[in-house]
Amino acid sequence: MSLRFYDTGTRSVRTFEPLEEGRVGMYVCGATPQAAPHIGHLRSGVIYDVLLRWLRASGYEVTFARNVTDIDDKIIAVAADRGVPWFAVAEGNQRVFGKGYDLLGCLPPTIEPRATGHVPEMIVMMRRLIEAGHAYASGGDVYFDVGSWADRYGALSNQKLENMRDPKDTPNADCKRDPRDFALWKGAKPGEPTWETPWGEGRPGWHLECSAMASKYLGPAFDIHGGGVDLIFPHHENEIAQSQAAGDGFARYWLHNGLLTVDGEKMSKSVGNVVLLTDLLGRARPVEVRYYLASAHYRSLMDYTDAALAEAVSAYQRIEGFVVRAAEVVGEGKPAPDLPEAFTAALDDDLGVPQALAVVHETVRDGNSALAAGDDDAAGRLLASVRAMTGVLGLDPLSEQWGHGGDDELRPVVDALVKVALEQRQAARARKDYAAADAIRDGLADAGVLVEDTPHGARWELKHG
Repeated sequence: MSLRFYDTGTRSVRTFEPLEEGRVGMYVCGATPQAAPHIGHLRSGVIYDVLLRWLRASGYEVTFARNVTDIDDKIIAVAADRGVPWFAVAEGNQRVFGKGYDLLGCLPPTIEPRATGHVPEMIVMMRRLIEAGHAYASGGDVYFDVGSWADRYGALSNQKLENMRDPKDTPNADCKRDPRDFALWKGAKPGEPTWETPWGEGRPGWHLECSAMASKYLGPAFDIHGGGVDLIFPHHENEIAQSQAAGDGFARYWLHNGLLTVDGEKMSKSVGNVVLLTDLLGRARPVEVRYYLASAHYRSLMDYTDAALAEAVSAYQRIEGFVVRAAEVVGEGKPAPDLPEAFTAALDDDLGVPQALAVVHETVRDGNSALAAGDDDAAGRLLASVRAMTGVLGLDPLSEQWGHGGDDELRPVVDALVKVALEQRQAARARKDYAAADAIRDGLADAGVLVEDTPHGARWELKHG
């Protein structure tokens, strides 16, 4: 099966055919960092990280751009409320976003452009639109004339222009030719940051930023544009309009991930149900949070509950348990060079991660059976397969990101101490002093060390969570 995606633009599943053979240009709308990221933001980060990994595993060289909207009405409002500079709000929260992505094992984008660094490109695009008759300057603002694009405007979101209303994106609505026109540039206001343009000082409109940055780094036409379903309208609709009206082909495939609710409700500060990554780390390790956020299909609405997270933790630990046990018996080895056909077919079919994880768990069950039967050869092959699949998903328990022990300088000390305790336990069992052996095991358990007796001898691991 060839790689296929559900394209919002055509509302159909399409075979993926990149503009240039072997290369992919991908743009994903990133953070507007007016606050720290909640798990909905991080779900998006994990989803597009899995897509990036699968494109690369499929043999593509990917240029991945994920922007930062570091100037915005909300950022300005937060800064004013706190009495701090707008850039301090944006930069501080963006660092938290970056740490969150890193903690969940998201690979860095090829480029992470910031809106404030691309005003010259925005000026060029506005000039092109004005000269083509698709934009106009008025009252210090610059607006896109949706009427000049009426036959195409609304195609992505499947809406008709006559049913649309004023986007309320500027207090200067009386400067618009049509209430539905949207702001490309907002004229200077007291206390706000400004940049100089031929039409006066001001700051960028939200939609213009992405069009300018995408075309700069990926060219006038590129392969994939991603983001949340909440961005389809007006943000992505306006990106298409202004980019194509300026003469660019823009994105060829539109992928949109579903949102994340909490106990059936939309996350909201007013409701008090915003869940941050820090809220989860007391209940799950970062790799388990990643598993949870990746486990549902990317287009589905995902509802967070404590029970759902706990179920994901248990599921990941079943994978991890097999990988660690098998590695102790047959050695870590290397991931298999070839992925199971069913796993590949699942990811090729619109990034079907749930179906791909089902293949992983089936292989884990087979691997556990091989270990129980003492079939080390089969266990080794199945270990290599599981590591290959979880590696593609960014979940390999033995990877540098998640590996047991990692760079922890205390691990050798723990190894040595536990080894002594297990030797004492084995000696107690040899002399049939089972009470002493049990006491050693229970003492280790109290210290967070779980001991399991296997046909190959006692093995141990640190208790998770």
